[in-house]
Amino acid sequence: MKAVIVEDESLIARELMHKIAMVAPDVDILKHVDSLETAAEWLAEHPQPDLFFMDIQLGDGVSFELFKRFEINCPVIFCTAYDEYAIQAFKVNGTDYLLKPVDMEELKLAIDKCRVIIESRLPWPQDIATLVKAIAGSQPIPKYKERFIVQSKRQWVPVDTKDIAVFIRENLNYLITFSGEKYILDFTTLEEVENLLDPDKYYRANRQTIFHIDAIKSVKPLDNATLTVTLKEPIKLETSVGRAKAPDFKKWFDR
Repeated sequence: MKAVIVEDESLIARELMHKIAMVAPDVDILKHVDSLETAAEWLAEHPQPDLFFMDIQLGDGVSFELFKRFEINCPVIFCTAYDEYAIQAFKVNGTDYLLKPVDMEELKLAIDKCRVIIESRLPWPQDIATLVKAIAGSQPIPKYKERFIVQSKRQWVPVDTKDIAVFIRENLNYLITFSGEKYILDFTTLEEVENLLDPDKYYRANRQTIFHIDAIKSVKPLDNATLTVTLKEPIKLETSVGRAKAPDFKKWFDR
């Protein structure tokens, strides 16, 4: 079996590789990826493995996002800490959920369970979307930021998030509204801003730009498989989406 590990702690990943080698020497670890984005890049460029080992809380997001961005058709063993409801939800549906530090015997049983699924050639996972929703549902529903407070003429002014077309990084971080007003943001990085936004509405195109789906005027594919995104007037901004993120962007945009 060929497997990929998604784990942002290198020491934990190495320990997991060692334990896998001990209990299931036939499992070939193709790749260890240490973030949501590197996992997405790997999935965009390679066929899926037979099996995933995934942490949930990664440095740049949660691994559940991968199921929204890609159709993952192989068993997944989650190796993390979570509540009893989530554990049971996965155990009754043919995959598994292991608490850290991973127990050797439980790891072997989980891999053997996945081996049966893989060798039976049954379509898998048949109900992963329901499982992910069930697990996500056991967490508080994320509440995205409703407004940003900016300074204008020595006053604090609220700008509703729904009115913001794009966030950009130049020398400072700025927001630009759909009407073309530009304000300095009191945030150190765009990563901080990104975590406050609804990912169904806003897309992080690159290090400099996060834009609203309704701000897009056109998208132009280039010969090198990158994309040029042009935003509507009065913004008149062009930004790029790299080759690795292009498939993900297309799925986000075409829905």
